Amino acid sequence: MKNKVQERLNELLVEKGITAYKLSKDLNISKSVLHYWLTGKTAPNCDYLINLAIYFEVTADYILGLEDETGAKYVNSFNNTVVNASENSTIKF
Repeated sequence: MKNKVQERLNELLVEKGITAYKLSKDLNISKSVLHYWLTGKTAPNCDYLINLAIYFEVTADYILGLEDETGAKYVNSFNNTVVNASENSTIKF
């Protein structure tokens, strides 16, 4: 089962037409570290997460799976709510 970070990074590479090799060179990370992120063995730390967000021109929340591509949804796992900012509504589950 894929985790959100793994899923989003793989999607972003495809969407932007960037190879894993190019990403590793551009961000100055080893191919093995990137491989671990792309296969879900590890996740990027905060510094790398920021660099990835800037590189792909998305938010860190998007990479983490806390919002969709429009930025409208935020999942709050502490009190089991989903806030849809575009509709200004909260749904309990």
